[in-house]
Amino acid sequence: MRYLIFATFLMILSLACQSVNTSNEEATVAIVGNPAAEGFNAAASDEAAIEWADKVMEAMGGRESWDTTRFLHWNFFGRRTLLWDKNEGKVRIESPGDSMTYLVDIFNNTGQVKKGERVLSHPDSITKYVERGRRIWINDSYWLVMPFKLKDSGVTLKHVGQDTTLTGNMAEVLSLTFESVGVTPQNKYLVYIDPATNLVNQWDFFTNADDEAPRFAMPWKSYKKYGALTLSGDRGNPQLSDIAVLKEVPASAFTTFDTVDITALQ
Repeated sequence: MRYLIFATFLMILSLACQSVNTSNEEATVAIVGNPAAEGFNAAASDEAAIEWADKVMEAMGGRESWDTTRFLHWNFFGRRTLLWDKNEGKVRIESPGDSMTYLVDIFNNTGQVKKGERVLSHPDSITKYVERGRRIWINDSYWLVMPFKLKDSGVTLKHVGQDTTLTGNMAEVLSLTFESVGVTPQNKYLVYIDPATNLVNQWDFFTNADDEAPRFAMPWKSYKKYGALTLSGDRGNPQLSDIAVLKEVPASAFTTFDTVDITALQ
């Protein structure tokens, strides 16, 4: 199941690389409204879906808050912790289960990797594990920040009407389909939005866009304020924990394997 979850979200999460590759200079430019990422299929998307996507962005804190948030930290289902510098494209991943630590530059696909007490030095091994770290970030970050990415490159958004969630609440439903992007463009996602809060409260995954039933459905609930953002870590039985939006993180967190005390940074 763990590998299935990773694979199903790999394609859509790869789009995140395109939307976060922003230099510090560019990040200071004020953005009006909630413009779509380059490559978003606006022509095939409908106006109602785009309006709901913009409402979700606003409910999560707004586009300016998202763009100016730099450092995010979270624990992915108790399996590993991630520290992400959105501006610089740097990620630190600590995975106790297999004694791996990844320091990855997701903009350049470079980095360092430590396995147990050994820092890898062979170029092929570094390339292999840096790519693994990048994919882990792609997967794990989408579980946390998907609602900010409804208008990413390659996405087509459709408002498919209203439906009830797993808990029986009425929601506005958007479909996300994809064209010529990622490794599984045949996938489809349904995103449920609570019309009272404009927050995502469920997502469904379909292996193929024409499948009648989803492969799985999970709630998004227990939203809380983190910095300027409103985020959810509650996916039902699995939980994202230790979520934090940080204002400052030492550069050494992404360049050395020294221990990082996140509580001291909050």
